[in-house]
Amino acid sequence: METTVIQQLIGEFFGTLILMYIGNGVNAGNTLKKTKSYNTGWLIVAIGWGLAVTMAVYSVGWLSPAHLNPAVTLGMAVAGHIEWALVLPYILVQVLGGIAGATLMWLHYYPHFKETEDPEAILGVFSTAPAIRGNKWNLVSETMATGVLLYGLLAFTQGDFTEGLNPLVVGLLIVTIGLSLGGTTGYAINPARDLGPRIAHQLLPIANKGDSDWKYAWIPIIGPLMGGTLGGLLFLFITSVR
Repeated sequence: METTVIQQLIGEFFGTLILMYIGNGVNAGNTLKKTKSYNTGWLIVAIGWGLAVTMAVYSVGWLSPAHLNPAVTLGMAVAGHIEWALVLPYILVQVLGGIAGATLMWLHYYPHFKETEDPEAILGVFSTAPAIRGNKWNLVSETMATGVLLYGLLAFTQGDFTEGLNPLVVGLLIVTIGLSLGGTTGYAINPARDLGPRIAHQLLPIANKGDSDWKYAWIPIIGPLMGGTLGGLLFLFITSVR
């Protein structure tokens, strides 16, 4: 079915909203006190984010390419799977969807923020932070993990990951990256996933919140964008070899 640009933008917005509502929701359930899923661990977080991606792609794949990620949009443009004129509009609505989805998560878990006194833990519900802070290696981790994501998306699905079982494969790829490569930075691998919720954290009247850590925020933006570009270029290089 052919869709208009407006429909595609609506799809990207709502898909990213769904992704953040569910994905940040698993963070909240694992982190905030007095939830039924409190402290269930990294495995649950990785699986939860993978399922969040799968459900979001299925939800809006009939409207848009369901990139839900500025790094994916950029990588797809590099690989020739999307027009360059759509890159900035897609990125804008993805970030707005990230803000909206994180806001819904905050409302959903509202009483539990009052029960959680650690401001760093509360920020971690919304956005990522490194296990060992060091800009150079944090940037390398985000770049490499996103490169794996983009090459995998292109290689597994040829850029169309909304059809049939492809969303399940995409979700499994997210789980794999989270379990194997996510332990260094929390694997943003998506500027909208980090920036949108971080903006929400900054703006919302969240109980017990602290600083939004803007001094780190550029890494989960620049790293994924670099990784998306490199993943797209690697795919082009491999497919060009005869």
